[in-house]
Amino acid sequence: MPTENVWTTFFNVDLILSELYINSKINDLVEIGSGYGTFTIPTARKIKGKLYSFDIEKEMLDIVRQKLTNEHLENVILEQRDILTQTTGLADNSIDYVMLFNILHHDSPIDFFEEAYRILKPKGKVGILHWRSDISTPRGPDLSIRPNPDQILQWIDRLKFNVFKEPVVIEPYHYGLILSKL
Repeated sequence: MPTENVWTTFFNVDLILSELYINSKINDLVEIGSGYGTFTIPTARKIKGKLYSFDIEKEMLDIVRQKLTNEHLENVILEQRDILTQTTGLADNSIDYVMLFNILHHDSPIDFFEEAYRILKPKGKVGILHWRSDISTPRGPDLSIRPNPDQILQWIDRLKFNVFKEPVVIEPYHYGLILSKL
């Protein structure tokens, strides 16, 4: 990860949250990969309920924990966990929204969808944000492993999800889309 000051320049957080419909209509939300809390803090301010944020790196969670204390936010539950080997530990059909931001270049992206499906309530949403693969970006995984929107749509089990919002470019470096659990 680059330094946080550099990292935050890669995102228009307000635009991303708006495009992916992260707002006060959402009660409970899961974030897979908190990183520096770039999306954790603003999302926690927008939703009505709890934000469950997972990361595999303790150092990232420590940074976010300090920010939450400084911001006096109490609706975030942080946990160090590899959700692909341990799941989220949350109950089936218990969550309104799952954020899969810049994570689907992983070796087993379909496993993220399986866990999202398990924990989402019926009609719950999956917001997907990823680095674009059609342009060079100052950060992100190698272009060769970045999924494009068409690949993501091919990975989706159409018996479990439908497309709620078609893929859209979110300038300058990302695209996003929203899925809905059937």
